[in-house]
Amino acid sequence: MANQNYYQTLGVGRNAGAEDIKKAYRKLAMRYHPDRNPDDKASEKAFKDINEAYDVLKDEGKRAAYDQYGHAVFDNDGARPGGFDFNFTSGFADIFDEMFGEFMGGRRGAAASGRGADMRYSLKITLEEAFRGKQARISVPTSVTCESCAGTGGEGGVRPVLCSACHGQGKVRTTQGFLTIERTCPTCRGSGRIIEAPCRVCRGSGRVRKKKRLSVDIPAGVEEGTRIRLAGEGQAGVRGAPPGDLYIFLTVAPHRLFQRDGANIYCRIPIPMVTATLGGTIEVPTVDGGRARVTIPPGTQTGQRFRLRGKGMSVLNSNRRGDMYIQASAETPVNLTKRQKELLREFERAGGARPTSPESEGFFAKVKEMWEDPGDSKE
Repeated sequence: MANQNYYQTLGVGRNAGAEDIKKAYRKLAMRYHPDRNPDDKASEKAFKDINEAYDVLKDEGKRAAYDQYGHAVFDNDGARPGGFDFNFTSGFADIFDEMFGEFMGGRRGAAASGRGADMRYSLKITLEEAFRGKQARISVPTSVTCESCAGTGGEGGVRPVLCSACHGQGKVRTTQGFLTIERTCPTCRGSGRIIEAPCRVCRGSGRVRKKKRLSVDIPAGVEEGTRIRLAGEGQAGVRGAPPGDLYIFLTVAPHRLFQRDGANIYCRIPIPMVTATLGGTIEVPTVDGGRARVTIPPGTQTGQRFRLRGKGMSVLNSNRRGDMYIQASAETPVNLTKRQKELLREFERAGGARPTSPESEGFFAKVKEMWEDPGDSKE
């Protein structure tokens, strides 16, 4: 665009740093890219404008010349304003290489070749499924290779031909004044090839939208946030290019009884007052669906823990299991009968050595010390 303000085009100030300019360019390029706005002339023009602006501002030499001389540096037919003498060539990269070259394992040039986009799918499983592992069936809306043209984008499967404008290079060079600028070829949009008769089903893209049904193997012992990669199950590439990958992110639903910490399982178990006082045996549920017997010693207090070795979660890629920890919660009975109340009062009046209540005795001993020496409580 003649005499466009490159800073305004990218929406940045004249003092913007290289990283700010790059971020602004990526954002705008994503919005106006022709693949996202097919047959939209306004978007196509805006896309060309932001590429022109970025091509100048991303290069320190070009930007310095533009800041000092403005568009005169491009419109002077090779003259050197103010005696400024320089000459350089811009290796302008395709938009996708700029935006995605550092993403997904550093596959530079993958997007430029039309590689399909990677996808993310969130899958929620239960704690029991995380313990056992499972094979899940999922349905993913994605792009798949067009069957009508076999992914070529040409009607009847005819393959694209070499672009006559760039001779298959995907880039063209133009001269503006004394600058030689390399740009993405506007005829083939950087692919190096064009389709003479686009497929009527996919309109030349070589892919169509469809729901894909997949089977996902979830190994035993997976944790919240585990990522599973399904290679080649992302979106299909453009015109036969390689497909992207599908990433499954796992979420483990909260359990109504168990809490998990890594490979260990925690469970709070109510203990009847008599059992907590006199001791006994109780059965507790385990994450594998079974039961475990736990011996409760006499005088068990609320909060006391018992460890069951090897009764916790499966350990990923191992035959081992974590442990299960039982936290006792001694219950106070309610809705007592008249006889039960009489027995408790009789127990209270019983002579001889008084029963020991460790927690209450410790608490009231501290209270007594505080009352006898109140100065200790002052700061």
